[in-house]
This record gives sequence, structure tokens and C-alpha cells, in this order.
Amino acid sequence: MTVSDWSDWLPRAVESADPETVAIWYLGCNGFVLKGSEGTTVFIDPYVGLGDPPRTVRMVPVPFDPEDVTEADAVLATHEHTDHVHGPSQAPILENTGATFVAPDDSLSVAYDDEAWLDDYDLSEDQFEEVTEGDTIEIGEFTVHVEPAYDPDATHPVSYVFEHESGTFFHGGDTKPSDEFVDLGDRYDIDLGVLAFGTIANIADKQTGEPVRTKWYNDENQVIEAANDLDIDRLLPSHWDMWKGMTSDPKVLHHHAKSFDAPRSLELVEIGDRVDL
Repeated sequence: MTVSDWSDWLPRAVESADPETVAIWYLGCNGFVLKGSEGTTVFIDPYVGLGDPPRTVRMVPVPFDPEDVTEADAVLATHEHTDHVHGPSQAPILENTGATFVAPDDSLSVAYDDEAWLDDYDLSEDQFEEVTEGDTIEIGEFTVHVEPAYDPDATHPVSYVFEHESGTFFHGGDTKPSDEFVDLGDRYDIDLGVLAFGTIANIADKQTGEPVRTKWYNDENQVIEAANDLDIDRLLPSHWDMWKGMTSDPKVLHHHAKSFDAPRSLELVEIGDRVDL
């Protein structure tokens, strides 16, 4: 059972918000919730698990209990890793709201097979929608394009581009720079983009327990390279706060970004913060 460090104020803040454009809350790790001006609410990669101590140790609060979420139209996953597809974090949202779980095939396999959400939660098969690169779906007031991502640690990662009448939002999951990004930057006018950022750590190997030099996220140079290729106006670095040994300071990105045309500004947020498109 998930116990929130913050009671239910964050779900209530999302539900009571009446944004003029699109409001976006950072949930820590790589989780976000978007709420549009017409009320459409979408969660992306929400994760309230504690990791697998001592291998992965959560360094930020658990900001909400999924059982407290009563309004959601969809939950999207970028790839199959535990901190992006996690039954205890996501299935109760689907159960309470009737939202659709949108994800690529390997992420759905985690939900169907590895974690058996249909057995453990009151869900129906029509609440699951498989997507792949090149797909476009409509979620309320959002048009969502499924685009490539490059994450060599994942088996089938994707990124998402949300188009709204007030602007365009990009979520790259845990992607590194990709040859596809210049094309994406040409095709979309990305107002706000999320890219995973962190440092390198010695993380215990799952089998042996021995520390292994591990790099899961973009370093300072990679995150700016990807943002520049995507021609992002406002870059919001994520994931830097989550795992012990992987945390970093996003303020250093000002130095790395200042000589590039993009990103044109940095949106530095902490868990629970809201930004608007």
C-alpha cells in the first residue's frame, strides 16, 4: 500500500486547477500530470514506488497516493522500466477513474504478464491501448504523437509530443540524443520539453550485488545536445532528483546551454511544482 508523504494535497490541487492553457505538475522521477484548459487530465510515467533498496533508493518524497486520484483520462508510459510502468503506482488510477493506459508493446507486457494488472485490479481490457512510433491519438483536447526515443537500456522506448491549442509539450522518457531529433525539431514547434538528466553512479548489479559504473540518463552535454536538436524553447530536466548516487544539480545546465540556440530557457522545477505551457 502506498503512503503519501504529502497526504492528498497534490491530487486535490490538480483537480481544482482551472488553467488557461495547460498546467503541468512534476511528480518527481520522470512523472508528470498535464491538465488542459478544458479539463483533460493525463498522467505520464507516474511512479510512487520506493525502488529496490539498497540497489535503487528513492531520494524524494512520495507525493501522492494513487488511490486519491479521482480524475484522469489517460496514463501514458514511455517504456517498460519499473519506474515508468508500475502496477501499484498506476493501476489504482485506472481503477478509480476508468482512464486508459497508453503504452508501447513491451510496457503492456509488464502490465499484462509480469505484474498481472487484470488479475489484481478491477480493470478491463479496453482500458489498454498499444501505441508505436508514428501513431497519433486523441485524448480529450490533446493530440498526442508517438515518436522515437533512444534509450539503449530499454527494449521499446517511445517519446510523446502533445499538441494543444495553447502550445506543444514533449516528453522524451529516458531518451538520450537521437539521430531522429533534428527531424522532430523541424516538424514540431516544441514550447516545453522534458529530458532525463543525471550523473553516473556505482549501482549494485542485480545478480552479483557488486557495484557497476552505471549511466542511465543524459549528462550535462547530452541533455543540451538533445534539446538543441529538438529546438526546444523551454527545457525542463527531470529524473535528476530520484535515485541515490544518480542525483545532480540542474542549475549547472545554464553554463552548458548558454552558447546554443536552443533551449532558449531552462525550466528548473522540484517535485510538486507546477509550470504552465
